[in-house]
Amino acid sequence: MHSNGGLGGGMGSDADVDALAALVADAEGVSDAARAVQIREVRVLAAAGVLAEKQAAGSSERVKAREMALRGIAAELAGVFVATDRTLQRRIDEARDLVENYPVTMAAWEDGRIVRGHVRVIQEVGCLVPVEERAEFERLAIEKCEGETPNRVREAVRMLAERINPRTFTERHEDAAAGRCVQVQPGPDGMSDLIATLPTVIADGIVDRLTRQAREIINARAQADAAGESAAGSEVDSEAESAEGDGSSFVDDARTIDQVRADVFSDLLLAGTPALDPTGTGDGNGTLGAIRAHVQVAVSALTLMGQDEGPADLAGRSPIDAATARELAGNATSWDRLLTHPVTGTVLECDSYRPTAGMVRLLRARDRHCRFPGCRQPAIRCELDHTIAASDGGATHVCNLANLCKRHHDVKHHTRWHIRQLAGGRLVWTSPTGRTYREDAAPPLVAFTVAAPPGPGVPPF
Repeated sequence: MHSNGGLGGGMGSDADVDALAALVADAEGVSDAARAVQIREVRVLAAAGVLAEKQAAGSSERVKAREMALRGIAAELAGVFVATDRTLQRRIDEARDLVENYPVTMAAWEDGRIVRGHVRVIQEVGCLVPVEERAEFERLAIEKCEGETPNRVREAVRMLAERINPRTFTERHEDAAAGRCVQVQPGPDGMSDLIATLPTVIADGIVDRLTRQAREIINARAQADAAGESAAGSEVDSEAESAEGDGSSFVDDARTIDQVRADVFSDLLLAGTPALDPTGTGDGNGTLGAIRAHVQVAVSALTLMGQDEGPADLAGRSPIDAATARELAGNATSWDRLLTHPVTGTVLECDSYRPTAGMVRLLRARDRHCRFPGCRQPAIRCELDHTIAASDGGATHVCNLANLCKRHHDVKHHTRWHIRQLAGGRLVWTSPTGRTYREDAAPPLVAFTVAAPPGPGVPPF
């Protein structure tokens, strides 16, 4: 666990803070002006689509006439926007869909309650919702978007749409999974993109395992470098000194984590094992092969018991189908049982069917991701931080701990950002210019309450 050891360097003077405050004020003005221009552009493009429809009215070949009219208008506007007519035609269709089918979203955008990114999320996901349910979906989605960044709410909005859709997520997932495939898209300079279309939980697990293996390799590299420096500084005979000086005792490896991940991925697919395993000793196998993927899934008791086919939540990233969630639960060596607040959904208590580090599990379940505003780094890759430093008397207790990724843990330590933790895991961040950002503990996207007591022989959850 880590604690905030006090204010660090690099924070700047009061004059710097005043200059930053002036920049923030300018940024607010720019943001408001940009929003107004974006909205005006959408309405102009939507009007272009209506004009094309009007021009085609009464034609015997209305579909073709509308297409030709739309192409002509798009070509005209393409010169203004300095874009291709195909791009403008697509943007016209998107703008008209937004204006005509998402009026609640447009109104919230014009009022400054949401930003362009939120609008895109709602429009992209809204196609899953029946027309008669669209207004209610918009209302609930906007509530989720307010005060959150678009990337943070994307999966919450998607989960909302999935639950409103009359066809179960499991049914749709089975159809989609039939299209799984691997394809190569050639790129420049002798490179290509290898694209695997897979169920989300498998894709996320693959990336997690590659990341864990890459970090193991990088950690071993650091240890080898340290050992090499230590050996170079010691007194040895000339023959040993020569053997060590040529770098034969360890490999000179300066690859980034992305490069290591790509290399391990290639080795595993081509040969079944990494070509270089710096964690191995002598002729023995290293630890890379033993590393397994970890995924964090929230699934309701009703889904586990087969009484609900609603989607489960993959660490706030994406919904997964009920059948996959049940399979993961059956293969899990341990799992957590959560008690959530019946109204807010905030995680109140967590226990496990096997003794574990309960506090860590509770905080992972409560936080789900880094608790800095807007960050989505999963909690399983974060560090536990004392809100009030242990050196300042802060308790090692859930009411004084929160998950922060390495980047934002450093921000808390070494800049003028401050943090307070309130009841229920709510964090209040204060920026160097005095602006405050509230970070509520996100309720799981999956409901953990039941409508009625379980029947005989059914364990309570």
